[in-house]
Amino acid sequence: MSEVKKRAGTAATKKAAYGTDIDLSSFKNKAMPRAYDASLNCLSEEEIKTMAEVGIVPTGGLRSGNFIQMNHSAVNCSAFQDGVEVMSSAQALEKFDGLKDYWWKAVDVVTDKYTAHAELAFNSGYFIKVKEGVKARFPVQACLYIGEEDLAQNVHNVVIAEEGSEIHVITGCTTAPKLKRGLHIGISEFYVKKGATLTFTMIHNWGERVVVRPRTAVWVEEGATYNSNFVCMKPARSIQMFPSVRLRGENAVTRLNSVLIATAGTELDIGGRVSLEAAGAKAEILTRTISKGGNVIARGILIGEKPGVKAHLECSGLMLSDEGSIRAIPELDGRVSGVEMSHEAAVGRISQEEIEYLMARGLSEKEATALIVRGFLRVEMVGLPEPLKKEIDRLVEESEKSLL
Repeated sequence: MSEVKKRAGTAATKKAAYGTDIDLSSFKNKAMPRAYDASLNCLSEEEIKTMAEVGIVPTGGLRSGNFIQMNHSAVNCSAFQDGVEVMSSAQALEKFDGLKDYWWKAVDVVTDKYTAHAELAFNSGYFIKVKEGVKARFPVQACLYIGEEDLAQNVHNVVIAEEGSEIHVITGCTTAPKLKRGLHIGISEFYVKKGATLTFTMIHNWGERVVVRPRTAVWVEEGATYNSNFVCMKPARSIQMFPSVRLRGENAVTRLNSVLIATAGTELDIGGRVSLEAAGAKAEILTRTISKGGNVIARGILIGEKPGVKAHLECSGLMLSDEGSIRAIPELDGRVSGVEMSHEAAVGRISQEEIEYLMARGLSEKEATALIVRGFLRVEMVGLPEPLKKEIDRLVEESEKSLL
């Protein structure tokens, strides 16, 4: 047994540091295998439609790479540009001698029982690398799909942007339309080398009793930029994620944007942690949350470790129901003199004065409320291609209808 698996075994029953604990034994770890298909003829019309709802276009479209995993099987791994590599994590471990410089380096396998389970019951995931100086012309898209009831999907993803490169990775995580219950554990390690830019956009669309446990860490080197956009507008039983970004090099930059909607029965424990570890580092965390009967905890931690670093954290919550809750927990941790960090947090309801103001200009009460919700949910997300912007706008419009 490898040293990593030994360490994972010691943490297999360790509880998470925060959030609702889950009985992993209540989910199955065996899935019917699906064959690799370069042409993707294996996908049904329903599966293609479901993927499109999280921004994934399996065939056609403009993209630099493609990865699709159905349950536990990587059914397609393709790269369409020189200097861009896309493969399953299982393939990458074999090809690159265990990925010794990256595998479980940013995320510790003994963090909690979910990280341990991801190693002990490993179901692949994706490996994406853009080589030094290469600028990916189009996004690389990756889809993680669960189609079997009560299935646990345990993936480990690694993305590497080498020095001076640029890449946008779009990940769509979803389940079959009729699926109700499942478990997704996703370990993601991102390495953004000197002067590189990595934009990561993730859209979630789960079944109403699906439990989601991402564990993500990002290392950003000198002069590099990491942008993250996270969108979750559909019901899920429980999502618990707290990505950690380390700005390790001078003038490193990160922006973390999240748009969340929690309907009745949904628990979202979402946050972000950024440590500014070098001179000139800058960070921004921006979260928009709406509760229509669901419970949301929005966490944010900024840690200033060098003089002159700058960071801002903003969390805004909108209550559309007397049920549910929103808790905003912003934290600033300045460890030296000369840091510049700030935060804003607000939770409230739609102002009656705002509604009356818009109604006085010819809108109905419902139209006025919809306009306010739409404006609240629209967050400027960096680096989105136009088709994905349109898809997110469509999700916002659908959400308005379901909320009002």
